[in-house]
Amino acid sequence: MKYVRAELRRQPGLRVVDVGCGAGRNAVPIAAEGASVVGLDAAWPMLWAARQRADAAGLGSRVSLVQAPMDALPLNDASFDLVIAHGVWNLARSSREFRRAVAEAARVARPGAGLFVFTFSRATLAPDDQPVPNEAFVYTQFAKEPQIFLTEPELTQELARAGFEKDPPGPLTEYNRPVPGCFPPRGGPVIFEGTFRAVRRS
Repeated sequence: MKYVRAELRRQPGLRVVDVGCGAGRNAVPIAAEGASVVGLDAAWPMLWAARQRADAAGLGSRVSLVQAPMDALPLNDASFDLVIAHGVWNLARSSREFRRAVAEAARVARPGAGLFVFTFSRATLAPDDQPVPNEAFVYTQFAKEPQIFLTEPELTQELARAGFEKDPPGPLTEYNRPVPGCFPPRGGPVIFEGTFRAVRRS
């Protein structure tokens, strides 16, 4: 929320898209801060829960909800000031799906738009774990099904390819990283969190 508040100070009336909004745990508080939010999720029960949450908070008019996959957003080009991708890109089942999702986020972001990312770190897995065949960063060891786990250079490079640069510059924040020599991590996956900016592409 600190990042959203800073973006709202920079640009009042912020238009936000929350990709993979789930039950609205981010979308509704962001709307409460004064933003107009479009939440997208592939799961209808999640959208129903998000609608209930928004209406209960008296924010139904500030939160629009759409059923859609992360890699095919039914939204106009360059129409949002802030993109939230909180715990959704790691659910891609292939690098191709992941890259389509990142490209879609870049497509709907206005030049200069912010991006907040929260996704799985490769440090979640054992060093000798191998990705599924023909994939660079799709692994099944964590949940017995394909999910995306990225190193910091991989994540920043994939985002740069789509048109996002780290903002502010510097390393990503990494949560729950295991103590050196101690594996596995405790309390769930290791998570990268970072903020980026959509750069104008020529």
